[in-house]
Amino acid sequence: MKISERIRYVGVNDCAKELFENQWPLPWGVSYNSYLVIGDKVALIDTAAAGFGDEFLDNIRMEIGERHIDYLVVNHMEPDHSALMARIRQAYPAIEILTSAKAVPMIAGYQGITDGIRVVREGETLDLGGATLQFFMTPMVHWPETMMTFLQEEKTLFSGDAFGCFKAVGNAVNERFADFEDEMVRYYSNIVGKYGQTVQAALKKLAGLTLERICPTHGPVWSGEEMGQVVALYDKLSRYEGIPGVCIVYGSMYGNTAQAAETLAAELEKRGIPHVMHNLTQEHVSFAYRDLFRYDTLVVGAPTYNNDIFPPVRDFMHGVGARLVKNRRFAAFGSYTWMGASVKLLNEMAEACKFTLVSEGLSFPQGYSPEKCDMAGLADKLAE
Repeated sequence: MKISERIRYVGVNDCAKELFENQWPLPWGVSYNSYLVIGDKVALIDTAAAGFGDEFLDNIRMEIGERHIDYLVVNHMEPDHSALMARIRQAYPAIEILTSAKAVPMIAGYQGITDGIRVVREGETLDLGGATLQFFMTPMVHWPETMMTFLQEEKTLFSGDAFGCFKAVGNAVNERFADFEDEMVRYYSNIVGKYGQTVQAALKKLAGLTLERICPTHGPVWSGEEMGQVVALYDKLSRYEGIPGVCIVYGSMYGNTAQAAETLAAELEKRGIPHVMHNLTQEHVSFAYRDLFRYDTLVVGAPTYNNDIFPPVRDFMHGVGARLVKNRRFAAFGSYTWMGASVKLLNEMAEACKFTLVSEGLSFPQGYSPEKCDMAGLADKLAE
């Protein structure tokens, strides 16, 4: 696929994998993006996941025929982008690998390659003859070895996993941001969410570059107005800035906590408050994390279970803390039979995240009723 005279897309779509990292659902697949930069010499930016070797090499040969590849630039060593390094070395024996210092032991450990590797430094350039690559170190976005590569003549940033998203691509250079926004937020919240501080550092480092195109390792190539929307979204997500609205996340054993959640959603609807609801016993937590990052208020419901929080909800809250989410308002609710503990423990987990408690929480015994659990009152507090 031709992006420009100098840049060709040679990535692949994976529509068979069900779970990314064996954790996160892929209802619309995922792409593993790789790019050729063509000057007098040729550089390949990253490879792809295992199982796509033949397709990947076919894509390369469709673009450059039997021409030799001089350099392999490794921006990120996660196996979905580096699994075909040995296959590329076999096809192009004289290829030189360019990467960061921290990637070198990973290349040896994953691929058994120890020779023909050159470490590039911050700001270093490589002249391909009519195409100049410049390298920027961006550690912990989202692994310690990550870097990004900038093609000066075309103001194009090869950004690694940054600005990427779930979902397979059709025409990688003609996709609409609106069609990928949800899957970008879900990718960020699931994969990158913990690293807001280092994402912000990377954005500041790259702020001096004039960009006309971003080529990530997952999802579409971004340019023009849509590139601006992508960068703005990443900036907001990495600052943990939610838009006004309520993300309700709950789990229920016998339906009582579920009734409370549904009542709260109905009360928010009456008040015109934007909201979403996730039942962790029926859907994957991946989607709840997406909306945790999207909205500025989190309301969590769980029954007491063994004098603790119902496990799916407790695990969700552990993930909230692990992602270092900040700047959220919070409320808890839940049922119990003989001793209530879940609401108290949920509040403690929220306070550990430095969330602002909207209420002391609503804990009610046995079956749900409006008299036992005043969801209308909680909706009023959320509206305020």
